[in-house]
Amino acid sequence: MQAMTTATSNGAAPPLWFFVNLARVRVSPERSGGTLGIVELTGREGELPPLHVHHREDETFVLLEGSLSVHTPDESRTLSPGDAFFAPRGVPHVYRVESERARWLAVSTPAGFASFVQEIAVPADEDDLPPADREVDLAGLVAAAERHGIEILGPPGTMP
Repeated sequence: MQAMTTATSNGAAPPLWFFVNLARVRVSPERSGGTLGIVELTGREGELPPLHVHHREDETFVLLEGSLSVHTPDESRTLSPGDAFFAPRGVPHVYRVESERARWLAVSTPAGFASFVQEIAVPADEDDLPPADREVDLAGLVAAAERHGIEILGPPGTMP
């Protein structure tokens, strides 16, 4: 897939559909020279992506709205707005949206996760979550993740 643009003419990050999330790339790898990526994500209650591990970057979750739990083999924590959780590279992790909706920043250093989002996200049909029944190409997601040094360790719902 082609890399997505990260800002419109007025500087706003365009809404994207990434997996089952609404996403906006706030700081693109191109803008930071690849050192930092910031993606704003919104998810619906019960969302639990595939268990995965980032081999090239650290990821920090910063919760803006709602409730989000983050799980690693050594820790599970439920975040409230303003809380942050650090998931270092090489450590399997997964999150779960605990509230009706949650909105958070995924900060990656370097910018690998943002590059992954740019590769597989599509422009959103509307500035909202994708339809709950939207088809997701899991094989494509796994292949793209591999290209970005992200290893998928289990299907959605697998815990560390």
